Amino acid sequence: MSKPVIAIDMGGTKIKIGIVHQDTILASASIDSYSGEGLRPRLPLIKEIVDKLLKRTKTPITSVSGLGISSPGIVDNHKKRILSVDKKFGDAPSINLEEWCLLTFGIPFFIENDARSALIGEWKYGNAKDADNIILMTLGTGVGSAAVTEGQLLRGKHFTAGIMGGHFVINYKGSLCNCGNKGCVETEASTWNITNIAKSEKSFTKSRLADFPVIDYELIFKLAEEGDETAIHLRDQSLQAWSASAINLIHAYDPEILVLTGGIMASSAHIIPYIRKQVEVHAWTPWGKVDIREGKFPATAALLGIAHVVNNG
Repeated sequence: MSKPVIAIDMGGTKIKIGIVHQDTILASASIDSYSGEGLRPRLPLIKEIVDKLLKRTKTPITSVSGLGISSPGIVDNHKKRILSVDKKFGDAPSINLEEWCLLTFGIPFFIENDARSALIGEWKYGNAKDADNIILMTLGTGVGSAAVTEGQLLRGKHFTAGIMGGHFVINYKGSLCNCGNKGCVETEASTWNITNIAKSEKSFTKSRLADFPVIDYELIFKLAEEGDETAIHLRDQSLQAWSASAINLIHAYDPEILVLTGGIMASSAHIIPYIRKQVEVHAWTPWGKVDIREGKFPATAALLGIAHVVNNG
């Protein structure tokens, strides 16, 4: 019988912390990531939040089966280390998180890539439940992906299988990505780069976007709806980039279902129909149509997924 789990999702903008039992989040909280400053300075506050959540849910640490971290980057789930991370939490590969967990809480530790964790959450509890061939694409601070093929979660020999959807090259003449490549999906359309993209537009100073200190996709979709031409251009350009990534993922992994999730999916009413139409027109799938669905847990799939990993080894 499964026990409660301490689940942590290290997002580029927010770190989410929850006490999870099966498909239920008993209590949760989030803190600002300040990911550019590294992970180590956040660990004491993470401990403090975990202690408060355990107290709030009346969950003794002795009844917890383990702690799981859903992390960006390339993760070795066997040695339980972050191998490489893309600008966020740059010190994480040098931290022995298993040792931190044992010294801090005295419980078993597990870690997995964040997109894989989100896919597990949707696969086991959400809108891809019980399917055998699934890809997930997350649209958030960056663009993530993960894949299940013939009922097996893909990790690969070097732990990169399935998770490089955000680093598919869709513009080989494009600008340099954080990963070192040129013209990646993330470089062309993601939250971390959208301000730079917007300011490079010739029409930017005439756009209402110039009135805001922070530019994100919520603002872009809102102003596009109101007829701002620069916002419309940025929205449509991003939709094209995400569609190209979706088609590449479909060609690479041959799924039945594509699940779209992440913070940007607050605008799913625009995103899902656009990507569905592009996939139907441009993806080479003579067997039929890929079922494109929004995730059931856009904000919490990774917490549910990493909790499942903890309870199932």
